[in-house]
Amino acid sequence: MEIKRFETGPRMSQAVVYNNTVYLAGQVGNAGDDVVTQTKQALAEVDRLLALAGTDKTRILSATIWLADMADFAKMNSVWDAWAPQGHTPARATGEAKLATPEYLVEVIVTAAA
Repeated sequence: MEIKRFETGPRMSQAVVYNNTVYLAGQVGNAGDDVVTQTKQALAEVDRLLALAGTDKTRILSATIWLADMADFAKMNSVWDAWAPQGHTPARATGEAKLATPEYLVEVIVTAAA
């Protein structure tokens, strides 16, 4: 089976498709913006990358969300709940982690069916 890579750089690809499954790199918003804005930006990137790979958010199988501070859980969820397609919500996990820089507040990692 062929492996397709999208937006490949020296360290990573933003999306990889193999065996009818799309794996996205962690998506973040603009460093320094508030968690609501960063979540909207990250999810917009998820939408863009899934479209590039020929699929969409109704085909997401799982999502992992990392928050720099779990105190932002409700704010992030307010954006997620408006974005996630009802009847097609994926398996999901959310945890707290130090992200690449303190200015990043949320990171979204998605696996979807092609």
